[in-house]
Amino acid sequence: MLSDSKWAAKYCKLCAEVCEYCAEQCEAHDHDHCQRCAESCRACAEACRKMAA
Repeated sequence: MLSDSKWAAKYCKLCAEVCEYCAEQCEAHDHDHCQRCAESCRACAEACRKMAA
């Protein structure tokens, strides 16, 4: 991001996709730690989407 790479937005979009997938997988489990992980992954995905814009 700092070097203004032409790939930065694509990296961020991919990161958002990976985080969303992780959140979906974690949400499938009822354990508290899985639910917390899902929340963190959703927050990360949102941050990545903002950076990709």
